[in-house]
Amino acid sequence: MSEEVIRNLDALNVTMNGGSTLLNIVLAFVMFGVALGIKPATFIDIVKNPKSIITGICCQLILLPALTLVLIMLFGHQISPMIALGMILVACCPGGNISNFITSLSRGNSELSVSLTAFNTAACVFTTPLNFAFWGKMYLNFAGNRSIGSLPELEIPLGEIFQSIFIIMGIPLVLGILCGQYLPKVTKLLKKPLQYLSIIVFIAMVIIIFKGNFDVFMAAIKYIFLIVLIHNLLALGIGFSTSSLLKLPYKDRRTITIETGIQNSGLGLILLLNPNIFPDTGAWANNGGMLVITAWWGVWHIISGLTLAFLWRVRGRKEAGEE
Repeated sequence: MSEEVIRNLDALNVTMNGGSTLLNIVLAFVMFGVALGIKPATFIDIVKNPKSIITGICCQLILLPALTLVLIMLFGHQISPMIALGMILVACCPGGNISNFITSLSRGNSELSVSLTAFNTAACVFTTPLNFAFWGKMYLNFAGNRSIGSLPELEIPLGEIFQSIFIIMGIPLVLGILCGQYLPKVTKLLKKPLQYLSIIVFIAMVIIIFKGNFDVFMAAIKYIFLIVLIHNLLALGIGFSTSSLLKLPYKDRRTITIETGIQNSGLGLILLLNPNIFPDTGAWANNGGMLVITAWWGVWHIISGLTLAFLWRVRGRKEAGEE
């Protein structure tokens, strides 16, 4: 990627036209739908069946951001610091809200998927900002030593990020779990329709964002497509190879692969569009590379996840302990 192309990508302006608040509401709505399937006993199961759970958590919270940094180092001058930081931000987000749905389509371990979603979503109030600060600063130290582009000052307002994530994801998560616990009849009526509806609403929101920024993404897609493809394949590969190395049941391998490869990039977009976290002045004014990488992840991981689910379903592969 030439320096001119990199500058043009970072200068891209993704406009929401008031859609930022709507995106917050949509993500909270999606989170509530996911939380309806989470029971308090789910967190107890994490302790009772630790091997697969711990593997999934390590893949997502440690291996994915660490190997994302390695991948960025391999890209070197081919990507800008903003694109690199966008990749790190996506890697530090919790699993995507459609991972449970895709796991079900893949004939994976739905209970494990829900457990990982529950843990990572509850933990992301702390893990997302802390991971982004840690790996982001490591990258900036590396880029500074290699003189890679114009580097921003990475000052992470942890309190602001904690507050944003807690409101958008923490509160709906708690409300969904409480609804399932104390209003079982209502939950039974709402659970499946709301989960499918939440997925449709989220996809519709992504489409609306792309429609409003069509020219921006058309200008960027031929450059970011390969980057996101490689990054997503890395994430999927981390989940599958690690769980295979540990000889987990095949259903668990599928689940961990999906949970690691489906990232909540919607949360990343919300953080990026918050001027108190990433101000639209100074070095962060030209953060188009972060925005387009994060936004395209939101589309691509749905495509790759559904494709993988279809392939697994068609193959009908069976191993000991599965089905």
